[in-house]
Amino acid sequence: MEKNGNNRKLRVCVATCNRADYSKLAPIMFGIKAEPQFFELDVVVLGSHLIDDYGNTYRMIEQDDFDIHTRLHTIVRGEDEAAMVESVGLALVKLPDVLNRLKPDIMIVHGDRFDALALATSAALMNIRILHIEGGEVSGTIDDSIRHAITKLAHYHVCCTRSAEQHLIAMCEDHDRILLAGCPSYDKLLSAKNKDYMSVIRMWLGSKEMVRVMRKKGIEHHPNFRAVKHVPFDQFIQLVAHAGCMIGNSSCGVREVGAFGTPVINLGTRQTGRETGENVLHVRDADTQDKILHALQLQFGKQYPCSKIYGDGNAVPRILKFLKSIDLKEPLQKKFCFPPVKDNISQDIDHILETQSALAVDLGGTNLRVAIVSMKGEIVKKYTQLNPKTYEDRLGLILKMCVEAASEAVNLNCRILGVGISTGGRVNPREGIVLHSTKLIQEWSSVDLRTPISDALHLPVWVDNDGNCAALAERKFGHGKGIENFVTLITGTGIGGGIIHQHELIHGSSFCAAELGHIVVSLDGPECLCGSQGCIEAYASGIALQREAKKLHDEDLLLVEGMSMKNEEVVSAAHLIQAAKLGNAKAESILRTAGTALGLGVVNILHTMNPSLVILSGVLASHYVNAVKDVIHRQALSSVKTVDVVVSNLADPALLGAASLVLDYTTRRIY
Repeated sequence: MEKNGNNRKLRVCVATCNRADYSKLAPIMFGIKAEPQFFELDVVVLGSHLIDDYGNTYRMIEQDDFDIHTRLHTIVRGEDEAAMVESVGLALVKLPDVLNRLKPDIMIVHGDRFDALALATSAALMNIRILHIEGGEVSGTIDDSIRHAITKLAHYHVCCTRSAEQHLIAMCEDHDRILLAGCPSYDKLLSAKNKDYMSVIRMWLGSKEMVRVMRKKGIEHHPNFRAVKHVPFDQFIQLVAHAGCMIGNSSCGVREVGAFGTPVINLGTRQTGRETGENVLHVRDADTQDKILHALQLQFGKQYPCSKIYGDGNAVPRILKFLKSIDLKEPLQKKFCFPPVKDNISQDIDHILETQSALAVDLGGTNLRVAIVSMKGEIVKKYTQLNPKTYEDRLGLILKMCVEAASEAVNLNCRILGVGISTGGRVNPREGIVLHSTKLIQEWSSVDLRTPISDALHLPVWVDNDGNCAALAERKFGHGKGIENFVTLITGTGIGGGIIHQHELIHGSSFCAAELGHIVVSLDGPECLCGSQGCIEAYASGIALQREAKKLHDEDLLLVEGMSMKNEEVVSAAHLIQAAKLGNAKAESILRTAGTALGLGVVNILHTMNPSLVILSGVLASHYVNAVKDVIHRQALSSVKTVDVVVSNLADPALLGAASLVLDYTTRRIY
């Protein structure tokens, strides 16, 4: 025995499905049977071998003196695709019991028939090694898909041509497990032509479908036409060896017949991908111009050189040697030989989760910001520019900054999943359209942001109101994580917010929910930018505080000891806050009123939404939190007084919220 590491005979199961594959498998079976000191042979017969319409061809296996271990009736009657699928299913149901009883070391399957796919699937799933005969070839139709599927299931491959071998290597099969042996049937073909054939010529030839056509046309009564269910292989090769021409779409015409140089007319596209000798002439399309007749006139009676493309007559000895070399102690799991590629460091799930990122865009009243934000909420890189005043300039700058950031993300090993945009105003997030914006962002109404950015970056784009984005940021990265119902209030240049109810963001029927800055807390309060009076924003926003600070400054009532301003310096809310801290009573009163207005708005929210948490966000949040708590204690119903009011700990909720739009919707998977 060859040095294969085995201490016993190799138990080989040969499964044959039809007379065509038996013609290739029989020479191997004879070879295995001839060396009982090395092999034990089990024969399984299924498919059309057992169908009377095809001549009950299992009998020729018995006539060859092979013991058939198992006969499986697996053909579902019918001539459509559904019957083929059902036949595969029936074979898959019956084969496991047979394989459990046989327990072969290796199963030999042939070709590209659906029966062979069932055999290979069963063996692969039951951890049985598979040797596939005639893999790597190309023909046409569904046969290619089936053949290549069997190749991926098989552990060892016997191919017939150099091109087939190269195809298998290109399919990442292990070169050491591929044997270029030639076709086993050629071992008999190349020595067959000189035998007596006259008695065979007297036999009748045909198939089931051909018989139907012949009967319909009355051709069966012509003395030159005959029909039989089956012709034994030895007799069949005598017919093709001495025929004036062979017509059809069988692989036999482009493979075996080449051994005799017999002219062949191959019909249709089923075999046009196969390697052929010069004896084959293809008629590929419908016969609308008497092409078959013309082909017959060209081919009939010619004699071509013998072709050895598919074998040299020594395939079986090579295959037997290959079988003996199989080491059963080697791991069963097959390995694929993939071509070298650049090392990919994103192989484990932790690393993938770390590098998945979003492009976040924040359209503020003053600045336009773009950031690369990781899955964990880390701002990897941030870009800031002044927000242009016109629509064209603004959109152009957004595209430019996003393209630059996406390019830089590659260098930072960040996998950009999409673009999230946070903007002031009312937004239709379903369409990615800014319906109308605040007065802080001019020329920003009825703007489709999704389409141009998605087209430029080839990434999905989400757009939402800045208050909603702040709430999403808290839900994913901040105090709202895991909280079912909470409200976020942004206290910045304006007053905005977002509402999370039952873990989901509320948009409202016209995308106007959570306009919390425009809750009215006084009927005769100061005018708001929205055109109303007495809104929270008119009291507590940065713009409102700046307005009051200017009034005090104009009256020389703002600056106190410890404060100074340069002549060109613009008065801001920060000056008012500084003055209040230094004991300016007027400034303190303004801040107290602002805090009370914000607190009353929160009480209204508590009585409407009954959240369990209120998160104050933005640059003014820390100055208002105590005032809000005091108002809740004085004004709210006792059932909601226990609500938690906290200041956000997120450094940049607008950008993080924009990123959350992407990260939440593109990664809803469980690992």
